[in-house]
Amino acid sequence: MKEIARQLGISITTVSRALQNHPRIGLRTREKVQELAERLNYIPNSTAISLKKRRTFNIGVVLPYLTEQFFSLAITGIEDATIDKGYSVLVVQSRNDFERERTAIRSLIRHGVDGIVVSVASGTHTYRHFDRANEHGIPIVYFDRVIKRLHSSCVYSDITSGAFEAVDFLVQKGLTNIALLNGPMTLQATDERLNGYARALQKHEIPVNRHYIVGLNLTREDTLKKTAALLDLPEPPQAILAFHDYIALDAMEVCRQRGLRINEDIFFVSFSNLSFCSYLEHPPIASIEQFPYEMGEKAASLLIEAIEHPDQQTRQEVVMQPQLVVR
Repeated sequence: MKEIARQLGISITTVSRALQNHPRIGLRTREKVQELAERLNYIPNSTAISLKKRRTFNIGVVLPYLTEQFFSLAITGIEDATIDKGYSVLVVQSRNDFERERTAIRSLIRHGVDGIVVSVASGTHTYRHFDRANEHGIPIVYFDRVIKRLHSSCVYSDITSGAFEAVDFLVQKGLTNIALLNGPMTLQATDERLNGYARALQKHEIPVNRHYIVGLNLTREDTLKKTAALLDLPEPPQAILAFHDYIALDAMEVCRQRGLRINEDIFFVSFSNLSFCSYLEHPPIASIEQFPYEMGEKAASLLIEAIEHPDQQTRQEVVMQPQLVVR
């Protein structure tokens, strides 16, 4: 920075501000500084910046699985909202395990991240580890799998309305025996999905059959086992609303093994609307788009606001409207 200032005949403070695109520095000066910095192969020292500003410019992200397209799309949204602001993103998988999630939060606290974006693991049953981050002055924003009763901001999809629309769609196709492959009760969205399912049946005066309501631990083995049990019922379902596309694919495999034709003998609607389903010969007949990219982008933006303006921090709850996509 001293060399850039010497060559251009300006102060080191002006160089620093120009490199940060400070609006008080004229455009031409900023361009000259940045062009010379590029020629000199200048890279800002993040450690020095952290010491000066008392921030690391690192954001932690804790989510269930990177392999799931839904969460990889959310990560893309988080990165797009943070990189231009000078932040780096550190991603950790909980694999839906409470202990892994708790360890991840502790590790991010030790590494001094400025804030954390979280999609809660299905195995999480207590929230003390999140409180610990707040006690260290590290704000948290939840997305998708959220904890609404905590004081932190959250971004999520209206699961109740999505489930209602999905079941309403199936009933309008003349299907009345509709099963629900739901998630574990540790997730708040599980109850919301059940509420939407039940309300749609009640709208059409169809009795809720408790044998059609199945809770899953979200593993493939559990899905295969419980789908088979549904098909073994004296009156098996004509249609299934699945927790997400991956659950639907596993359940559809069981149906095909039983000789059932997808979207003819049994119909599927699932959450997520992931792009890979378009490559399937017989995908779920409809899926509920939850907009994971936009969800991640908004969660990251809220987190940056909380980091950069801690005195103005107020809890925000952003509800995104899902969209039923019929294939």
